[in-house]
Parts: sequence; structure tokens; C-alpha cells
Amino acid sequence: MRVLLIGANGYLGRFVADRLLADPAVQLTALGRGDDSDVRFDLASGSPGALTRFLDAVHPGVVINCAGATRGGARDLTRHNTVAVATICEALRRSGCGARLVQLGCGAEYGPSQPGSSTAEDAVPRPGGPYGVSKLAATELVLGSGLDAVVLRVFSPAGPGTPAGSPLGRLAEAMRRAMQAGDGELKLGGLGVQRDFVDVRDVARAVHAASLSAAQGIVNIGAGRAVRLRDAAAVLARVAGYGGALHELDQVPVRTSIGHPRGESDHGGPAAAAYPYPDGCGSWQQADVRTARDRLGWRPRINLEESLADIWMEAACRI
Repeated sequence: MRVLLIGANGYLGRFVADRLLADPAVQLTALGRGDDSDVRFDLASGSPGALTRFLDAVHPGVVINCAGATRGGARDLTRHNTVAVATICEALRRSGCGARLVQLGCGAEYGPSQPGSSTAEDAVPRPGGPYGVSKLAATELVLGSGLDAVVLRVFSPAGPGTPAGSPLGRLAEAMRRAMQAGDGELKLGGLGVQRDFVDVRDVARAVHAASLSAAQGIVNIGAGRAVRLRDAAAVLARVAGYGGALHELDQVPVRTSIGHPRGESDHGGPAAAAYPYPDGCGSWQQADVRTARDRLGWRPRINLEESLADIWMEAACRI
């Protein structure tokens, strides 16, 4: 099976590439903006015609899109998350390769949900920020393209490679700094939110399964269980061997950032609280993952403690 993987050097894409390369039946070609891609191509500025010519030459059976942006203003998010997907869909429509498209969406497309509820694929999406809006627009383009396509809505990915600027990454970095300084207490904010964390390696397994399946439409990929960030912090402290006190600052009604030890903040002020969880989904999000089980034969295998241990291992190695 010939697979074209777009975004192989990104956070999720690296693990998808590893998973596909481990399958001897897969012939993988990586397309991206980096020099280490097999083919260099910028989806945000490249033309559908140029991508069509490449598709006709390579003739993949599956195209997997892991590319996109999670940060930046609305304009950049639209270019990298929406315009890029429009380019892929148009190129696939023009091409004679007939490839199946696996698009990585995100749980942020749903927006805030009722605490205690599980969000299924038929929920009405109401994204709470420009990132979710740009990803939802991409999903709608894929679903309306007429292609053989599936969108995997990945909830909150965790595990090795977690960006240092993400909530879990910031949490690990704050703990590393506290331990390095011998600080007996760690003041943290933004810990009241609950999210459905799913390990990146389980996400890669889901992408692999989706590429081999006949499933179409939207499929949620998550653990199916919301975890409070303060509970994740306690697990992280345990795996890190941090014996200090964790003081939560969620009650402070100011905008702050996750994990600044002892009165340190991005702006030099007191360690007051945290930036709202950046996905625009409010205080609660939990995936209904029954569709992934029924249509992909997929279940998560890696628990959050293992994911956090890997996040800590990388944070502890930073100087």
C-alpha cells in the first residue's frame, strides 16, 4: 500500500510515520515543508495543480494529513489548517489516483460541552476559538469533497514529544524547575479543567487502522475518560519523585499561566494562575469513542501515567 503522509515531522506525524514504517506492507512517502521530507511542498501556498501532478506521479492509495498549526493568529491558523486542506481536497479530486484521505481533526472543533457528558460525533460543533474554527472548516471541506475520506477528531494528545508550551508540557517544565531549585512548594494554576488525554502512540494506531478501514465521516479518538488537570499534576509529581507541596491558584481571578514555581510568571509578576486551557473547550471535555471501537476496531492501550512518565523523562533531560 502506497501512503503519502503529510506533516510527518509534526508532533503527531512523527508517531504516525513510525507506525506506518513498522508495517512491511506500507510504502511511505513523506511530504512537508522541511528539508528532511521526501518531497518539499507548502500546502498553504502551493497550488492544487502542482500537488495533483505529484499525486498522479506517486499514485498513493492513501493520503494522511497530519499537518497544521496549533498556534498563531486567525489568519495563520486559517492558512495552515483550512486553506491547506482545501488544496489537498482539490488536488485529490483532480487526480486520477483515487486515494483515500485520512484527515486529522481535533476535539476543539466541538467546543465547550456539558460537564459529565461524553461528546459523540453527531454533536453540534461550537468551537470556542480560532483554532477550533479553522479545524472545523477543514473537516467540513473534507466531508463535502465527495472523496473517500475519514476525519479523526483527536482529543487531547499526550505522551513523548508533547510540546513544552502545551498545558502538560508547561506543567512538567514547572516541576522540573522547582526540583532543580530545591523548591518545596509549587504554585500552579489552571488545574480545574478536565480533558480527555490520549497517548500519541495510540493516535498513531488509530490513523493506521483508519487508513486500512472503509470508515467514512467523523470518528472520535480519545481515551473516553476526562481527567482533571490537578489529578494529572499529582500523577506527574509521583512519577517525577517530587515531594513538595502543590498549591493550586485557580481561585485567583486573573489571567496567568500554568506552572510557575514560587512567584514567577511570564510577565515577572506573581505566579497567580494559568492561561485558560488553549483549546477553547471550557472546563470539561470527554470523548464518546464507541465509533472508533466499532468501525476501526481501535481502543486506547496506553494509560495516562505512562504518557506523563514519558513527558517527564523528556522534561527532566532539558537543561
